[in-house]
Amino acid sequence: MGINRTIKVGILTAPHIDFELREHTFVLKNVRIGIGFHWDRLEDQEFAGQLAIRNNADGTQTAINTIDIEDYLCSVISSEMRADSPMELLKAHAVISRSWVMRAIKNQESGIRNHEGFDVCADDHCQRYEGLRRINDRAVQAVRETAHQVLVYNDAICDCRYHKCCGGKTEVWRTCWEDIDVPYIQSVDCPYCGRVSAQTLRLVLNDYDQETKDFHDWKVTYTAAELGEIIRRKSGIDFGDIVDLIPLHRGASGRIDRLRIVGTKHTEEIGKELKIRLWLSPTCLYSSWFEVKKSFHLSSFIFQLSGRGWGHGAGLCQIGAAQMAVEGKTYEQILAHYYVGSRISVATY
Repeated sequence: MGINRTIKVGILTAPHIDFELREHTFVLKNVRIGIGFHWDRLEDQEFAGQLAIRNNADGTQTAINTIDIEDYLCSVISSEMRADSPMELLKAHAVISRSWVMRAIKNQESGIRNHEGFDVCADDHCQRYEGLRRINDRAVQAVRETAHQVLVYNDAICDCRYHKCCGGKTEVWRTCWEDIDVPYIQSVDCPYCGRVSAQTLRLVLNDYDQETKDFHDWKVTYTAAELGEIIRRKSGIDFGDIVDLIPLHRGASGRIDRLRIVGTKHTEEIGKELKIRLWLSPTCLYSSWFEVKKSFHLSSFIFQLSGRGWGHGAGLCQIGAAQMAVEGKTYEQILAHYYVGSRISVATY
């Protein structure tokens, strides 16, 4: 696409990398996606660019793909959301994904490293990057028509975080990550994700995401013993049977970022939102925006968590943005809604 800056993406690490070289591409076998989340699974994926296999000190191998940034973005916006999505959603996603990855590269170059030997990983820890098979001409068009565009605040490129569905209100930075105020990651009302149609969801969600039916409003129920065993497996701490879950602090949207877990053997306060989600589910709760209802039945406490949203809730709500596009909003309007006070600028590589 004429961009001369490349990126190194760590696709997977395994005891042995199984791959197939083709004329202009390569296929990696058994790539794990959704690691630790409820859509965790293995896929064979095909990639453009260059492949390097790194031998690690622990005896494992890592597959690293070097690829043009703009080509990388075509895959990202087709992996995060279906490439058949409304064009304005794809354009908005191209801008924020480009902004995020440019910040990530800058951090790596400045010594603020999340990964050794590559710039970003290919899974939800960074951005979904699942190769070529989900890309179509619409994704390529969206990236080309927003070429070099990034979001900036006070002339600095924004760290554009995003999530699947906010549940009606987005969250602030400090609820999810460091205790700082990021001025463009503020809590905004989002009525859009609550009125999205089933037809739109089929259009914008990738195949495995469509398996998640109750992402806006959801419930899970555990006995005290079940919850204690889940927390023991996830934390390595034996709380015994769980006696109480006490939210200590909530962010602007209602997401819990401090939670007291009271067990028959141990009590502990935990945070932030992701740790809470991970400890209270065999995989990961959709979000930490939930209410706790405790009842007693057959000599055991029963805990019902009634929640809203899918993801950390900060920045762009992907399903809400899709609905905004369906309702005729431009990608500039979508970005202005979710990233307060930001503006679009043209970056150089």
